[in-house]
Formats: sequence, C-alpha cells, structure tokens
Amino acid sequence: MISLQRRIEGLVRGEEDDPFALLGMHRTDEGVVVRAFRPRAETLELVDERSGDVVAAFERVHPEGVFSVSLPGDGFAYRLRERSMSGVRDVHDPYRFAPLLGDVDVWLIAEGRHLYLYDVLGAHVRTIDGVRGAAFAVWAPNARSVSVVGDFNAWDGRMHAMRFRAECGVWEIFIPGEFAGARYKYELAGPGGGLLPLRSDPLAFASELRPANASIVVPPSPFAWSDEGWLEARAGIPAADAPLSIYEAHLGSWRRSGAQGERMFSYRMLADELIPYVCDLGFTHIELLPVTEHPFDGSWGYQTTGQFAPTSRHGAPDDFRAFVDRAHAAGIGVILDWVPAHFPIDAHGLGNFDGTHLYEHADPRKGFHYEWGTYVYNLGRSEVANFLIASALFWLREYHVDGLRVDAVSSLLYLDYGRKEGQWIPNVRGDNENLEATAFLRTFNEIVHAEVPRAITAAEEASAWPKITAPVYAGGLGFDFKWNMGWMHDTLRLFARDPIARSHHWNELTFSLMYAFDEHYILPFSHDEVVHLKHSLVGRMPGNDDSRFAALRLLYAYLFAHPGKKLLFMGAEFAQEGEWSEARSLDWHLLADPRRQGIAALVRDLNALYAGTPALHAHDNDWGGFEWIEADDASRSVAAFLRKDPASGSFAVVVLNLSGISYDSYRVGVPLGGTYRELINTDSAGYGGANRGNLGKVEALEPGTHGRPFALELYLPPQSALLLEPV
Repeated sequence: MISLQRRIEGLVRGEEDDPFALLGMHRTDEGVVVRAFRPRAETLELVDERSGDVVAAFERVHPEGVFSVSLPGDGFAYRLRERSMSGVRDVHDPYRFAPLLGDVDVWLIAEGRHLYLYDVLGAHVRTIDGVRGAAFAVWAPNARSVSVVGDFNAWDGRMHAMRFRAECGVWEIFIPGEFAGARYKYELAGPGGGLLPLRSDPLAFASELRPANASIVVPPSPFAWSDEGWLEARAGIPAADAPLSIYEAHLGSWRRSGAQGERMFSYRMLADELIPYVCDLGFTHIELLPVTEHPFDGSWGYQTTGQFAPTSRHGAPDDFRAFVDRAHAAGIGVILDWVPAHFPIDAHGLGNFDGTHLYEHADPRKGFHYEWGTYVYNLGRSEVANFLIASALFWLREYHVDGLRVDAVSSLLYLDYGRKEGQWIPNVRGDNENLEATAFLRTFNEIVHAEVPRAITAAEEASAWPKITAPVYAGGLGFDFKWNMGWMHDTLRLFARDPIARSHHWNELTFSLMYAFDEHYILPFSHDEVVHLKHSLVGRMPGNDDSRFAALRLLYAYLFAHPGKKLLFMGAEFAQEGEWSEARSLDWHLLADPRRQGIAALVRDLNALYAGTPALHAHDNDWGGFEWIEADDASRSVAAFLRKDPASGSFAVVVLNLSGISYDSYRVGVPLGGTYRELINTDSAGYGGANRGNLGKVEALEPGTHGRPFALELYLPPQSALLLEPV
C-alpha cells in the first residue's frame, strides 16, 4: 500500500489519480480528518458552515501547500478560511461534495444511450447544497488523471483534480465559485502518466474566438423564445409534400463590414439583414454552413472541434438563439450543416483525447482520412455514436433548428472512400460497406425523428447507394432527403456547353428522370460548385453576356420546374461573377447592374410560383407529379413536360429551349383546350431578357400533338424557359 506521505508527494506533483480519497473530509477511528491543497495559502482554518465559527487551524504537512487537521466527532459541512498575500477569504472545498452523476446517468453513459448527454457532461453552472459553482464532467476512460484548469486556478492542474467514475469512464468535479464566462480546459495524464496537450471540452457550449481555443463556461440561458407558433405549425407539415426552397449561406462571408470588409457580421446583425433578405426572395429555409466551432476559417466549418458550441466568430450562444428565433418569426426555417464523418487533428481537439484513440479508430486504415487530413469517428463505439447523436439532438432541441444536412455521407458509407489500395480494411463480409456507419446513420435518423418529429435530415451523398431516403423499417437509412448530385453534375455540364453542342449531349438533360423518384431529392447548386476553379454559376455559362445571362435564367427555371426540392448558394441569386471565397464578402456592388437585378427578380418570382403552385411541389417524389410531353427533340434542343397535382387536377406546362435560336410556332401537346397564361417567361424584360414571347397568353387548339388532344403554338426565345397553366 502506498503511504500517505507518498500520496501527498504525488498530489503535489500532479500525479495523484484519486484525489477525492486523499482530500476533503474522511472518517477515521478517532473522528474525521480534513486535508486540503491550497498552494497559495500561508495559513488555513476550518470553518463550520452553519455557525460560521472557526473550528480548528490546519497544519501544513507539505511545504507546497498541503494542509491537514484531525478532529473528534462526526463530519459536518465546512468551508476553508485562507490567509495569503492577497488577504483573507473563505472558500468552499470542492472535495467535500458528493459524486455528481446519478445512477441512471452513469448507466446510460456506459451503455452509450444518453440522449441528454449534454445535460450531464461539459460545464454547468449549478447550486449544490446551497453553494453556487460549476460542475465539470468529461469522458476520458483511459486517462491516469484529469484536472480542470483555467483562469480561476492559474491553469494549475494540481488544484482541481477530478473524481473518476470507473463505471462509465467519466471524470467529474464541482468547483464552487462564480464561473459564468470563465475560460477552462482539461489537463489529462495519459495511461502512462505523461501529460497530454491541454484539451478543450468536447461538450463545451462556447469557445474562445480563434486562434484561442479554451472552452467557456456558459450559464443557463435566460433567452425567451417566441417561436411556439412556428414549432406547432412545423409539426403539421409533411416535409416531402411541402415546398422546400433553401438559401445556403456561409455566415462569415455573406456580408461584411469595415473599411476593408474585415469584420464578420454578428448573429444579431445577420438576423437584421440576412433573414429579411431571404424572406424577400421567397426562400422557405436558410441552410448554414457549419456554425459548430472550428479553428480554421478556410475549412468553412467542416473541420469541427466543438460539436455543441456555436462559433464565437459571430457572438454568444444566445445571439445564435436570437438568429433562429428571428428566422422563425419571419417564416423561415433553419437547417444546419452537421459533420459526423470526421474531425481535425488539432492538438486541443478530440484526437488521442485521453492518450488513446478514444473518438477515432486506432488503425489509420479506418481512422484517418488521407484526402482531408482528418480523423474518422469510431462509430462502432457506442459512446462515440452517443456523443454525435446527442449533438444532433442538442441543436434541434436547444437551438430550435429545423433540420440537419449531414455532410460527406458517402465517406461514411464506404470503407474505401478516398483511399488507395492498402489504405482500407474490408468488413467482416469482405466488402467495402462501413457496417458501423450504416448502423449509426439508421440509429441517428430513427432517434432524431422520434425525439423531434418533423425535423428534416438530408444526406449529402453522391453515390448510387440504394434507399438513402427509405424508412429504416424498409431497409433504408431513414433520411428525409438526399442531395441529387448526379442531376447537378449533368445539368451544369450541359449548360456549360455551347448551345450548338447541347443537342449532342441531350441525355444530360433527360437521364435524371430515369432515377428522379428513386429517392426524395434536393436539387443542389451549392457552395461546392462555385469554388476551386469551377467558376461561379454565371461564369460557367458560355458566350457573351446576353448568352450567359439567358442561360442562367433558363438554368434557374429548370431548377424550379424539375421534380425535387431546391437549393441555391448565396450570391447565385444575383449572378455573383467571381468564385466564392470564405475570406471576403459577396460582391454586393454587382446589384447595381440591371441584368443582375433581373436575375434576383426571377429567383423571387420562381420561389413565389413554386410555393404557391401545388403542381410544382406536392409530388416531387413520384411519377404522379411529372409527365413528359417532349423528351426527344434533341435536334432542336427543346424539351417539354407537365408538372401535376393529381389531388386537385391542376398542372403546369414547362417548355425549355436550350438552343441559341428562337422558334416560331413550336407546337406542344396539352391535355386541355382553352387559354393558357404564361406564369414565367425567362426572356421577360423584367428579368433582363429581350421581352420576346407570347404576349402573356396563348390558346390551346385542335388538332393536338404529342399524343394529346390540344396543342399550344408557342414562340420560344433562345435559351429560355416558359411555364404556363390553363386559365
């Protein structure tokens, strides 16, 4: 048995792995003994908490500041009176408080099934036995010792060594004092006893502004939500049948202030400006590139170090709550990009957290993304899966967000994703399916949809993996939507071609309908398509300005007419000319150009038409909402189809002219006779076009064509789209 003196020596060196067995009040055969480690104290006295009387003076038993006193009788509540160079003060001893985690919490953490993990781990301002302080708890099952360090203890890891709860691998301590806004980290000794780099709290609710990375204690929020009506209304919307038009935004570069555009907007400034802007354009949702805390601006948030902390770049947690609340007040939903696929290797982060591969796989063939230089979460470990699912629920519950777009799902599904031969390990069946990840995604979707009904989950997934959006009970992964990357790539490739050449690549337009209803799709023109020398959307279009802007207007009309929900990255709504950069604002001065004002007007009208026309959104996911009229006129680069709402019998006629020439008297078959009015003509002068068309309406007459009893005889401007409906 290690002697008491040796344990005291270990305590002073920061090597004691069970400080609660040594410090605090303990029974003895003669009564009680109280020990305290107060390295700055000159003298120390024991004070009865009830009476306020000094009970005894401590004896210094180690010159570094270990004190001890023995008393007859039973234990009692006490505090310490410390005399130092700073004066005299009473302090509460953190080692007199009972364990923090209850039996149920311990069991759920050990099982990896604690859906409110953020309520028990991390730092929480609390009052225990009438004493105000902060409760700290962190999962680090293989550490030799763990301490909380911060400004409150001069970053001295000997001061607040934590209690180990071996039954669930958590270290915990309650530290009396005022902690709101306090900076802190964890000092861990690995299994061999050596100190590791200081770690930020994996469940921190706020962080310092980069490049600093200490965690910050956040007191209980006093924020008063006002979105009860929104949440109730949201609960009644079947998302697959509702209009969903998403404005994707990066908060750090949407708009900036300062003489050089050097200052990012705060969450509250964004609430004042971004939300009304999105509302005016008619989008139903804002999707935010990750606002989870991240150290490097150039990662756009996708290398996350704080899965429970809104980035401090734009303000405090309540400021982000205010942003979401304001969005809901304006009728705008908020979707967050969420990253469970990988995490960065920063020393203060999750990698090798307790001196072992705790959050990541130990074998780099499973635990490291060579392409991205990041670690891969070990999703087969129940505690890690629980950590991530608790993060998802945290954003949905605590910040009232309406959905999560899960990043890089393809990298989760395939063990060989982005890896060369020899860099991956087959599963137990000998193939490349990541069985742990697919099980995680199914569990994630089941839990999210059970705990937060009507929350949206969307997968960024680019492969032909089946049943991404099928229910889990039907063998699917359970997502509500999948990004249609195939449609996006084919469409942008076709539109980048010279109009003369498009007829030779007609399958790039028509092929998407071969699989358009295999999944519930979102059609994304996202941030990934306007970076890394890909050009902006208008920058991809060929020809002179007349041709480029006509093609862009046609592209957007096609986006809103094609089956699937809609997503447009910021800046595209006014034809941002240059590629997007996270380091600068969008080029708002371009809106002085009437052509770009026309693009914005078109996006506004398309959103209004899409939301107000059930035929354009109610059956995005089945053949009941779509019918080809003309798919084979490749020689003239013209396509036509119906969008339909069988419930009401209404429909819209969509005609696309992808050629660079106009057509007089182009006949399109329709099911009903009578007058048809133009809902959208992308060549309208109001959109920056030449104002060529059909004077706003046209009669459907016999004889019909395309197997239908009536026909519209239309003028089709070059590179234009017409949307019409019967009057």
